This record gives sequence, structure tokens and C-alpha cells, in this order.
Amino acid sequence: MRKPIILFLAFLTGSLPALAQEVEEKSIDATINELFNPAAEYIFSVIFYPIITIKGVEVPFILLWLITGAIIFTFYLNFINIRGFGTAIDIIKGKYTHEGDPGEVTHFQALTAALSGTVGLGNIAGVAVAIATGGPGATFWMMLFGLFGMSSKFMECTLAVKFRDEHVDGTVSGGPMYYLRKGLAAKGQGRLGGFLAGFFAVMAIGASFGGGNMFQVNQAAQQFIVITGGQDTMLGQNTWVFGLIMAVLVGIVIIGGIKSIAKVTERIVPFMTAFYVLAAIVVIVTNIGQVPEAFATIVSGAISGEALGGGLIGTLITGMRRATFSNEAGVGSAAIAHSAVKTSEPVTEGFVASLEPFVDTVIVCTMTALVIVISGAYKGDNVADGIALTSNAFATVIDWFPFMLSIAVILFAFSTMISWSYYGVKAWSYIFGKSNFSVGLYKLIFCAFIVIGASASLQGVIDFSDGMLFAMSLPNILGCYILAPLVKKDMQSFLTRIKKGKIEVYD
Repeated sequence: MRKPIILFLAFLTGSLPALAQEVEEKSIDATINELFNPAAEYIFSVIFYPIITIKGVEVPFILLWLITGAIIFTFYLNFINIRGFGTAIDIIKGKYTHEGDPGEVTHFQALTAALSGTVGLGNIAGVAVAIATGGPGATFWMMLFGLFGMSSKFMECTLAVKFRDEHVDGTVSGGPMYYLRKGLAAKGQGRLGGFLAGFFAVMAIGASFGGGNMFQVNQAAQQFIVITGGQDTMLGQNTWVFGLIMAVLVGIVIIGGIKSIAKVTERIVPFMTAFYVLAAIVVIVTNIGQVPEAFATIVSGAISGEALGGGLIGTLITGMRRATFSNEAGVGSAAIAHSAVKTSEPVTEGFVASLEPFVDTVIVCTMTALVIVISGAYKGDNVADGIALTSNAFATVIDWFPFMLSIAVILFAFSTMISWSYYGVKAWSYIFGKSNFSVGLYKLIFCAFIVIGASASLQGVIDFSDGMLFAMSLPNILGCYILAPLVKKDMQSFLTRIKKGKIEVYD
């Protein structure tokens, strides 16, 4: 079993000849790290290439691109992220939805399917990484960027429904690949749209293997190992076994497509999010007297930048980076899931999608940050990375929580992976076609990367995941800039018709 797995992974990375002589000399985990980490570091260095240096801190262009887009969309849409909140809730309740609308899933199912791709280890482990590297102040910038990111989600998910392809069998295909190609073609920029769509699809495939897959299983494996005895155990030395088991379970679900995925996520995501938030509330309430001080620590750390990440600029960059990884606003990934919604009004899904960064970053990430800061687990020289830091923080109040967290982490990772497999399939199909062989090949490679992710080092996984995920924003935000007037027109029309009572209301 061991030899075929190593050879297959070597084949994927183009290192088969050099590796053949070493198959029997190294563990699978060590071999995976040797092959994967240099490639991950290179990808990260390209995507996060700095364009300026401020007080010794390198500022990557990609982060400025994301935050600028979010701010511009917020002002351009007249703060729809705030004033459209109530309308979004009404839409989720089905107030403006007709049973005969085209699409595959309900507004709520589309929201939970997209949330399952964002709410999870980005909130649990990602916040811990932000605090460990940028100090408590990094979470303030995470929350602020989450608010602005609501407008980016509104923009991209409205376009995803507006320009989706509706097939004769009732299924749909949508996302940035389609609104970049079709939307820009309608504006006489077909060549640019075709290039941007293709570039986005390639990056989305890579991101589905990285942030939507490897990061999830990596942190789930680490938490499971801690609970079952640590790194010195058989499983601790062979984490690929955990990855193999997860790959089989994920494979079983993703065979069924978006409807199967939606049925699973609409049950897992609300339950696990509620469980996690409830546990965080218990810790916070238990230490209620320390909450004002915790908030003060977060705010002062954001302003002064005295903590771990290179001053104010370093703290801000860390917060923005982890916020984007957590809620994916501006990246365009969630637009693929939202495009499957049942609606004849594209802008309705823009309202629904805008709730994602709020739930994901403003609520869940804030809960995690408060628990970590209150516990003081982030202090000292031996600060744990990722999920271990969050687990240690919860354990200061709930000693049995690390065991429950391991279950939650596995379920969060599972739901995220199956959602991202759908994103990846759509991007893959856009390039290679929708044949059973093509789709089956993608799913096989996706499951193989689950095994790789379980074995790879956290830093390598983060570098690869961030690199591929953030690269998606380059074509996506550019397309949103060009197509923004269409979204604003639809938004104003919808809100005007609501006020005039011209849209039928359903109880």
C-alpha cells in the first residue's frame, strides 16, 4: 500500500524518477513534505510578491487588491452590506421566492453550502494562526474586513446567478468563469473575459486542492492526533492513514453532486456552528469580567501593533490575510455554490450571500478570538500553531472540550471539503468538459490531495492554500469592477419594487 501511494504522489509532482530510489528509505509523511513544501513556498512567493515596504514590513499587492475592491464596492452600492441585512433575512425565509423558480437548491441550502466552505477551520485554526503571528490586534482587522467583504460577496454572487448557464436537465453552472466570459463579452470585451475566466478556473482548481482540502484535513488530523495520544503514536507518525480514511468518506458524498452536498451541509453546518458558538459563549460567560479587557487588548493591538506581527502594518496584513482565507470575500468561490439557487431574481442571492462574511468573520471569528485572548493561551514562547492553540484556549475552562473540538473540527473539515469539491468540479468542467471520465478524474485527484494534506506540514499547506485562493481574486475583482453597474441597477430595481409592493410576497 505504501509504495503505490508514494509513487502516485511523485507522479503528480513530476518527481517519479528521483523518488524511485528513495521509496523504501523514507516514511510517506516525510516524502510528501519533501516534495510538496518547496512547490508551496514558490507559489506563495509569486502570489504574495510585495510591491512596497512600510516600516520594514512587505506589503503584497494581492492584499491591497482585495481590500480596495471591498471598500469600493461598499461605497458604490451605498453600504448595502448594512442596509440590506433585513432584506437578506426575509429572502432566506422565502418571502420573495417562488416554487417554480429555476435552479437546484433553496436560498437557505445555497447559503449553508457556501458557509460550509467558509465557516470551519478558517475560523477555528485561522484565527489562532492570526493571533499567533500578528497578535490579538489582527482579529480586529479580520472583523473590519469581514464587514467590507459583505459587499464583495453581494457583487460576485449576484453576477453568478445573472450569468449562469441553465441546462435542460434542470442543473445549472455558474460562478466567475461564466460571468467573466459572458458578462464581458456582452460589453464587447470577449477576449479579456475569456482569458480571465480561464485563469480563474485554473486557480479555483488549485484552491480546491489547497484551502478547500489540504488545510482542512491537515488541521483535522492534527487535532485528532492530539486526542488519540500525540505525535509519538503510530497514527502520529503516519497521518496519511487519517487522510486516506477522510478521502474515502469525502469520495462517497461528492459522487452525488450539489444536491447531495447541500443535503449534508444543511444539517452539519448549522448544528456544528451552533455547538461551537455555544461552547465559546460558555467560556466567555465564565470569564465575563475579562471580556472588556479582552476587547481592549484586541483594539489596542490593532492600533498600536505592538504584538507579534511587525507593528501596525504587519498586524493589519495578518488580519486581512486570515479574514480572506476565512470568508473568501472577493475570491469568487462562494459564487459557484450560490449560482445553483432557485430564483428568478439574481440580486436576491446577492443579499443572501452578503450574510456569509458576517456570520463567518464577525460572529464566529470574534468568538474564537475572545476565547483565545481571555485564556491567555497565545502568550509565552511556546505558542501552539493553528488548531492546537484554540484547543488549549478552550481547555482552560472546559477540560473535555478538546475531545469535542476534534469531532467538530473533523465535521467542519468534512463539510468544507465536500463544498470545495463542487467548486473544483465546476472549474475543472469549465476547462476539461463535463464527461463522466473528466469529472471522475478530478474527484480522484481531489481525494489524493486529502492524503497529501494530512501528511504535509502546516506552513507548507498554508502557503499553497493562500497562494491559490488569493490568486482567484485577480480576475474576479477586475470583472466585478467592469460589471458593477449591472449589479447596482438590479439592486435598485429590486429594492424599489419592494417599496412599491410590486414583488409578490410569500409567507
